[in-house]
Amino acid sequence: MKRRDFFQLSAAAVGSFAISDSLALMHKLKAQEKADSVESLLGPIKPVKDQATGLELLLLPNGFSYTSFGWSKDMMDDGVKTPGAHDGMGVVATNGSEITLIRNHEVGGARAAFGSDSMTFDSMAGGGCTTLVFDVDAGELKKSHSAISGTVRNCAGGVTPWGTWLTCEETVDGLEKEDEKTGYQKEHGWIFEVPADGSATAKPIKEMGRFVHEAVAVDPDTGYVYETEDRGFAGLYRFIPKVKGKLSDGGKLQMLKVPGNQNLTGSSNGKRVFENIEWVSIDEPTLAHSPGTTNSIGCFAQGVKNGGTAFSRLEGCWYGGGLIYFSATSGGEAGKGQIWSYDPKENVLNLIYESPGVEVLNYPDNIAISPNGGIAICEDGSTDEITVNGKKVLNYPRLHGLTPDGELFTLSRNNCVLQGERNGFSGDYRKREWAGATFSPDGKWLFVNMQSPGISLAITGPWDKVGF
Repeated sequence: MKRRDFFQLSAAAVGSFAISDSLALMHKLKAQEKADSVESLLGPIKPVKDQATGLELLLLPNGFSYTSFGWSKDMMDDGVKTPGAHDGMGVVATNGSEITLIRNHEVGGARAAFGSDSMTFDSMAGGGCTTLVFDVDAGELKKSHSAISGTVRNCAGGVTPWGTWLTCEETVDGLEKEDEKTGYQKEHGWIFEVPADGSATAKPIKEMGRFVHEAVAVDPDTGYVYETEDRGFAGLYRFIPKVKGKLSDGGKLQMLKVPGNQNLTGSSNGKRVFENIEWVSIDEPTLAHSPGTTNSIGCFAQGVKNGGTAFSRLEGCWYGGGLIYFSATSGGEAGKGQIWSYDPKENVLNLIYESPGVEVLNYPDNIAISPNGGIAICEDGSTDEITVNGKKVLNYPRLHGLTPDGELFTLSRNNCVLQGERNGFSGDYRKREWAGATFSPDGKWLFVNMQSPGISLAITGPWDKVGF
């Protein structure tokens, strides 16, 4: 089967999660001839009112509901107003019906830190994390407070098996940039560990690398931390700690190498399974690639020099079912995104989904694995108009689901238009990205962020209807 034909069929079948060859694809196409696809079971998405505000912030299928919480500018229990630019998020603890979420705030530019001195890394950096306690029985936020501050562009991160959150800076800005002062007091580009209770000590784990970080995922069996990098040419890294579960004790950083394939930013030439993966050393992980620093041999350049493989914009990263999943936001033949998985035990890399075009999937960003093995995919792209079922529709960023058997479906679409109803926000936010997807341990709630104006959302509904 020619690659172009494969993508046309994949668009018709909508997904390719479980497909490893053309025979599997044919089985999938036959199965989807039945009227039992996810979207036929759920019905079309339509405006649904937020249970907290009454505003129609989202489009959802029949039977789904949601509540908003933790809006930007909301006053938290520590007397600090909630920062904006909500991004990565994860569930780090549970206590009966209450779960603890830690949420990133991708705030850049020099400005006063929002937290206390004890949790602040750089007094002139406005990013950081907030902690939220949500009652899944009551369906409401119980309390919130600052967790770490004085960081820059906290984009994504990841939960650890020992109940903490790793927050990542998506920048390598330092004291100067292109011979101009940035206004920061310290160099940035690090990973920080944030506890479930209280606040962080704001000490960077420098041996995990200084680069444009996005997300991380931890293999609970080994304690290895897998890290993504959000650049046009980016690497997948792993950090091997000296002591499992004690990242601050240091370790070594490596970059993934696919033998015979040093560039996987675009077409994979029809190949979906890559075996005998290698990992090459990053000898100086604290060196940044930024021209504003005193050196130019950053982590990516070191990895490529040793044979490491380049992907296109690696963003979301999550552990589930023994696999490390990650998204290449602008990877693939169409340049609209891919979802990959790496099997640490079998040492195999799989291309499990590739977008054939903007109509199907437009720049996958943050991802999260559901307890049932499905993948929630936050879309980062926006196209003014696309064709769906022969009709022209406005294409605002979508929240997708990818079922374990390979069907991609649209769970929600951004519908946020405000006229000052909450915290003075006014404007059309429908083109703003989704971020921070994460499930409650029982799979009943999907938590996600609308990055701007900065809203957290808890979505629930008949997940069992679609096995997601």
